[in-house]
Amino acid sequence: MPANTHTALPDPRNADVLVYLNGDFVPRAEARVSVFDGGFLVGDGIWEGLRLHHGVFPFLDRHLDRLEAGLRTVDLAQPFDRQAIIEALHETVRRNDMHDGVHLRLMITRGEKKTPSQHPDLVVGGPTVVITAEHKRADPSVRDRGIRLYTATIRRPPPDTLDPKLNCHSKLHEVIALIQAYKAGADEALMLDVSGAVATCNATNFFIVKRGALWTSTGQHCLNGITRALVLEVARVAGWEVHEREFSLVDVYGADEAFVTGTFGGLTPVVEVDGRPIGAGVPGPLVPTLRALYDQEVAAEVVRLGGRG
Repeated sequence: MPANTHTALPDPRNADVLVYLNGDFVPRAEARVSVFDGGFLVGDGIWEGLRLHHGVFPFLDRHLDRLEAGLRTVDLAQPFDRQAIIEALHETVRRNDMHDGVHLRLMITRGEKKTPSQHPDLVVGGPTVVITAEHKRADPSVRDRGIRLYTATIRRPPPDTLDPKLNCHSKLHEVIALIQAYKAGADEALMLDVSGAVATCNATNFFIVKRGALWTSTGQHCLNGITRALVLEVARVAGWEVHEREFSLVDVYGADEAFVTGTFGGLTPVVEVDGRPIGAGVPGPLVPTLRALYDQEVAAEVVRLGGRG
């Protein structure tokens, strides 16, 4: 399997983690959800990926804002209020004696149904809530060497089909795009929108650097990534020329540098797209500059939240 932005260093502690499941904590090997759950049956659910840095969850409000917007959009009743979610997250890492270098996934599905069906009225009880937490650090070799992308034939859907801003469980189109990429010998997939403009990657947001300016898509055909937004913010504060605009593969192939962003991997250089080297075909000098600005923003958020270390 190719290394990618979600490749993590192995950690044996993960074999014994406890999983939050509807208010209970169960060993990882025993964590089970019903085969009649809407998330399993039809991908009916909303989720968030979060990091634990020095005992705190940076930018948690932004993540929970996105989660709540998704739940409202799919008319999925939130099982408890925001403070209760925050307490569940903290209790999950406390139970697992976790303090730093941790990745969590918070998942809320419509819940168990009487029979396999799409209809929400067939739900037996309330929503299913799961929080998984793992000791998980990105493999630094991926960032050091950069990743290779392949442009998939699968397009990002328009907002009136399946709005890409929804962080939902329905990800099959992204899975197919990723399969195309790794069968083509690449690490991850670059995806276009319905008009042929560059949209995003299968699981990360995509940027290019051209003549010192930062370009990314309009945001209408990609997840509204928290790291994506932070990179745009710190770049503007630092005086970078920033464009959220439509652009094509011609612009990508002629870019000086490229990179992807995500909560887990941060900023990762892209050194090749569709067999064409980006710039010199090695990580360039501007991405580390942006990464340092982003890391400073994360560090400031940790201090603001009273994090340790």
